[in-house]
Amino acid sequence: MSERKIIATHASTILVGQLATMGYSITDVAVIGHYSVQAQAALSVAGALFIMVYISLLASVQGILPVWAELLGAKKLAQLGASVRQSLYLAGALCVLGIVLLLGAPALVLPLMQVPVEMHAAVKQYLLILAVSLPMALGYRVFATLSQAIGIPHFVTWLQVAGLAVKVPLTVMLVNGYAGLPELGIAGSAWATLCVQISLIGLAFWLLNTQTAYQQLRLWAKMEPIDGQQQREFARLAIPAGLMASVEVSSFAIMALLIARQGDAVTAAHQIASNFAGISYMFPLSLAIAASARVSYWRGAGHELMAIRLARACLLFGFGLSLLLASVMYLLREPLTGLYTNNAVVHATSAALLGWIALYHIADATQVISIFLLRSWRITIAPMVLYPVMLWGIGVTGGYLLAYHGLLGWPAQTGAWPFWAASVAALAITAVCLLGLLRNKLRSAALQAHKRPMAAGV
Repeated sequence: MSERKIIATHASTILVGQLATMGYSITDVAVIGHYSVQAQAALSVAGALFIMVYISLLASVQGILPVWAELLGAKKLAQLGASVRQSLYLAGALCVLGIVLLLGAPALVLPLMQVPVEMHAAVKQYLLILAVSLPMALGYRVFATLSQAIGIPHFVTWLQVAGLAVKVPLTVMLVNGYAGLPELGIAGSAWATLCVQISLIGLAFWLLNTQTAYQQLRLWAKMEPIDGQQQREFARLAIPAGLMASVEVSSFAIMALLIARQGDAVTAAHQIASNFAGISYMFPLSLAIAASARVSYWRGAGHELMAIRLARACLLFGFGLSLLLASVMYLLREPLTGLYTNNAVVHATSAALLGWIALYHIADATQVISIFLLRSWRITIAPMVLYPVMLWGIGVTGGYLLAYHGLLGWPAQTGAWPFWAASVAALAITAVCLLGLLRNKLRSAALQAHKRPMAAGV
């Protein structure tokens, strides 16, 4: 099988799993959206706060994928197993941080962002339940990252699809109080997520104990003391990855909190639009994960030219795919948004936002693929510095000014679209800058590789 086919197979497998995971959020939005507009508005705020913490922590673990892929390429399986055990120290530290943030954030953030008081209790209860699920979620992310790094993402996909099969009916029953269960509103969706996370980590342990692909790594050897050198290597990738994810996701969270003051209908429409942005993001993210794993594998094996050619091919394919998805979202914006709500105002408002989401996706796809490929060459600091300047400085700040005060001669604009318009501009600039960084790195890497024996072509 050619390298392009391997990446395509891995990316499509990862995509199914990512969409299944995204299905958890879609389920919450759809079920709560038909439960009540007030509950959907509260979910928008609670979900924004949770995702800001959750995605940042998961991205930190995901960021160390190139380390394991390179060890696999170098055939250092014993070192790979030891490295996985060392990652548990990182996951434990991230878990403690995440629980503190989830329990402490509402008291500080909700009043600051002027979120209506009637939402506060539901938001706090939702975050408390999901804080309990965090240790299982991070443990499962270590398993998922390892599986993707060593080229067996299908196990992750199977588990995530199975998790969705549990999540959907359980959410419907717990939110609405069906089958004799209590009617819990948005807390019901959180309880359903906790049950899914417990199931996933249990099944992951079973696979680690029974599948040959994992057994050859000797993962269950005695836990070593903390290795300072290994932890520094993790930190070089994990900290920038987590901070960048925090900036990106927090821009969504701050948008949701700022938009919440405009009322339930606008807030609910923004939640639906955000959901489409998240779904479309899964496509380039899956390609980026698969590309990073194979590029890092060949770098570990000492075949730099192969890695460079794969990186360029993945960038080109990813851009074409983003254009296709953006076109589909724009052309089908009315029927797509109608699936999420039976409220006419929310439907019309969210459909209008999907044009901005289509533009956002093109820039988003380009930047995420660039970031994962840059990590394969350990370029993390420059992207980490660029993110807050663009996404907070232009995206969030520009959107806030345009929505509530006016900007560049425009008067204040009602609705959620000013935030999305500013975010499109910010992410487009980010994508161009990251492409420039990657282009320069690939050129310099190619020049150095030509000085060594050439690798076989793709």
